Amino acid sequence: MSDSRPADQPQNDALRIRLEAWLNQQNQTLLEEVMATWQNALGSFHPDAALLAQLREAMPLPEAFAPAGSRDPDLAPGLDLLEGAASQSDLLKRLLDALSPLAERSALFILKQGLASLYAHRGFEGEAPPKSGAVVPPEELEALIQGSTRSIRSKGAGYTALIRAISTFEASDIAIFPLRHKKRAVALVLVDSGLLPTQDHPEQARALVLVASAMLASLAAGKEDEHHAPTTREAPPSAPTQVVPEPIAPAAPIELDPKTRAAAERLARVLVGDVELYFPAKVAQAHTKGNLYGQLRDELERSRATFVERFGEDVEVQHRIFTTTVVHLLCDGDVSKLGAAPWA
Repeated sequence: MSDSRPADQPQNDALRIRLEAWLNQQNQTLLEEVMATWQNALGSFHPDAALLAQLREAMPLPEAFAPAGSRDPDLAPGLDLLEGAASQSDLLKRLLDALSPLAERSALFILKQGLASLYAHRGFEGEAPPKSGAVVPPEELEALIQGSTRSIRSKGAGYTALIRAISTFEASDIAIFPLRHKKRAVALVLVDSGLLPTQDHPEQARALVLVASAMLASLAAGKEDEHHAPTTREAPPSAPTQVVPEPIAPAAPIELDPKTRAAAERLARVLVGDVELYFPAKVAQAHTKGNLYGQLRDELERSRATFVERFGEDVEVQHRIFTTTVVHLLCDGDVSKLGAAPWA
């Protein structure tokens, strides 16, 4: 067999190139057909009933199986918390505590003389004190207060007006509910998602607010019953017994660290400032004629009760922070203008 002649080499190269191109084309076509067949087969590739039965038998699912986060929260602890309220102010504080597992942040605003004043809040950032003063409800909130709407579920002027009293950060998902007593809104309850995109349980939060509204009426009725209940005079003992009490050592004065004192003084200024804001005429009259307590007894007692609830009766008795603030801001520093206050 003789070697190929150099003259035939270009022809051989041309044949080889055409043959390789044809083989590559056939391989590509075959590969595309195989891939198409494989993808079509995947569409019908699923376990049959026999396999599913074997899997269930090998690893049974829990009876109460539910995806994470889809189960409604148990409202029993919150309802028990509300049921234990001894007074209206205690109920408001317990309501915020009951809302804490349902909402990232919550706040309660008391309605008085057409204004909404921050009462307390949960879940908001830091130790920064709330801004003093009151919120003038915009049209959106006014409709909620008057009963034209049952709740506010989207961000708007109403949410912005309230949240500015607590924080500079607005959440993406919010709800505002009215707390009603005898069909009249007495407070606004705000809940929002905080840093989360949505709230998990807004309807459960609304349910607790409705329960609290019903309990307000119950607590008010019980207070009226106590007020009108006839007093019974106990029969004197048949034989008086003389009891010599043991000497009681006076309680040691409570020392206040600077941070606690500053917080107490700040709360006292807010509470007394609200009285001055809501009743300017009576405060002005007390400046000239005195007897501030006689004109504003209920308001002063309510404000003092809020202060005592936060810092304790002993702190006020020993340091007289609230009393001093009342005399300084509302009586021009003259204690005689306060009148016959039992705690003065």
